[in-house]
Amino acid sequence: MGQACRAGLACSAVSFPSPSLLFSRGAFSEVVLAEEKSTQKLVAIKCIAKKVLEGKESSIENEIAVLHKIKHPNIVALDDIYESGGHLYLIMQLVSGGELFDRIVEKGFYTERDASQLIRQILDAVKYLHDMGIVHRDLKPENLLYYSLDEDSKIMISDFGLSKIEGSGSVMSTACGTPGYVAPEVLAQKPYSKAVDCWSIGVIAYILLCGYPPFYDENDTKLFEQILKAEYEFDSPYWDDISESAKDFIQHLMERDPKKRFTCEQALQHPWIAGDTALDKNIHQSVSEQIKKNFAKSKWKQAFNATAVVRHMRKLQLGTSQDGPGQAMQESNGSASSSSEESLGNGSHRQMRD
Repeated sequence: MGQACRAGLACSAVSFPSPSLLFSRGAFSEVVLAEEKSTQKLVAIKCIAKKVLEGKESSIENEIAVLHKIKHPNIVALDDIYESGGHLYLIMQLVSGGELFDRIVEKGFYTERDASQLIRQILDAVKYLHDMGIVHRDLKPENLLYYSLDEDSKIMISDFGLSKIEGSGSVMSTACGTPGYVAPEVLAQKPYSKAVDCWSIGVIAYILLCGYPPFYDENDTKLFEQILKAEYEFDSPYWDDISESAKDFIQHLMERDPKKRFTCEQALQHPWIAGDTALDKNIHQSVSEQIKKNFAKSKWKQAFNATAVVRHMRKLQLGTSQDGPGQAMQESNGSASSSSEESLGNGSHRQMRD
């Protein structure tokens, strides 16, 4: 679809490198790199073939409706929309710092405080969504990307393919999300609301502090049973050096009863986020070892990483004067295949830890 995407958007607004650089391919779309001619800014273009949208129009319309409403520093922005006879084009903000787990593994030093600062950014962005009546419904590490390669880069939430705009007093009941991160009420096929995002943030916080998921089983039925009962533990020795405050924070988010579960606003006021209870002890070795065992999907199994652009772009003499994201990315080739458009398909990348 890459060449068709480029040919369909042969307008004066953007230009494409040759050969085209593919970021990712979903069930009915792909994301390619381009340059805005007026600003020389690198952007990501989500190209959607209309012929494969038949019967799925509501899904992409929902994503566009959601993105149009959003403007937050920790959420990937929709800059513009173009349409041709055969394609729809979403001009997206380019984020080039890579995936969350990749960055943690590459660090030499990583602490609870680092994890707390990451979760605070996610909570702030999701609170913004919830205040606007938007539920993401598919929060997971793969949808958390760094804005740039800078050491202090902010984290960005991406992929709104499963998001839902709540109506006044509405409840949702469609089963969606990724199994390892989905809330019990979703698996129980009960009506649910924005509390499902808070559960997912709790799962992400758990993983950030130990490197493995709170629920894991080779059998999805048994995995679902664990989640439905909210059966998880802070296993020794992996949690021995983690503060009680961090565990308390997680327990308030991974609360089985959505009515008792922390909201984003409550979570932002917890001492582990707003105070100084997050420890500064280096937990990098243990966490990174477990991430590599349990989440080997990212660049260890994919040939192409979204950070792998600028050296290539410099060779193509495109975007060489660009500041911000995309200045020092590593070169790579190939394609990736992660998208929430294949929801409930992949689940957590689970392995039994040693």
